[in-house]
Amino acid sequence: MLPCFAAAVAAATSTQPAIAQAPADDPTAWKSSAAFGLTMTRGNSETVMGTLNLSTGKKWDQHEISLGADAAYGTTEIDGEEETTASSARAFGQYNHLFNERLYGYGRLEALHDDVANVDYRITLSPGAGYYLIKEDRMDLSVEAGPSYVLERLDGEEDNYLALRLAEKFNFKINDRARIWQSVEFLPQVDDFDNFLLNAEIGIEADLTESFSLRSFIQDTYDNEPAPGRDENDLKWVTAIAYKF
Repeated sequence: MLPCFAAAVAAATSTQPAIAQAPADDPTAWKSSAAFGLTMTRGNSETVMGTLNLSTGKKWDQHEISLGADAAYGTTEIDGEEETTASSARAFGQYNHLFNERLYGYGRLEALHDDVANVDYRITLSPGAGYYLIKEDRMDLSVEAGPSYVLERLDGEEDNYLALRLAEKFNFKINDRARIWQSVEFLPQVDDFDNFLLNAEIGIEADLTESFSLRSFIQDTYDNEPAPGRDENDLKWVTAIAYKF
């Protein structure tokens, strides 16, 4: 995985001429991608982990829509005993309505299922307001805040509560064929700040051809009150080939 990440960084920072681009597309068209990653080892242990990520988005007039879904499944076999090390699925949708160039209101819906973490389901409903601190062709930085309602069942136990959502998103286009991105989301329970969720992601992507790219990113989820017997922190490092359409 490390060599793949290094390859993405090298491609992103290369001084070679950018790949020839087709004529500019309609800026209001849907922009979508599908990425698949696979990690395997053989020897003293046999491991396999596959990841799938789908995303699409559209911006027009005073409207922005982003939709995404991802899944991961992995196993490890040692001395003939197999253990599931990853089994999760997540989907989200967000709609932004811009009141002016930088200020917007949003509605967000996210759902998660994770067998290994014993998260039977976690559904988060989040309305709120956002603001672009930076909004340029090559870079944008936004912050969001608002209430959230969390419906979850951990290891068979249901717990629904009101939370505060604070989020930050950053995108930077390094050159015509590479970009980096980063995001953080903090959701503390309103009447019990000892119960909170923290989601973070950082990644880099470099074009290999007009349609294919190499993508490497790290996702981290911290649940301060996880299911019984589970760790608070889940970290995932993924390197994948993405197809853009």
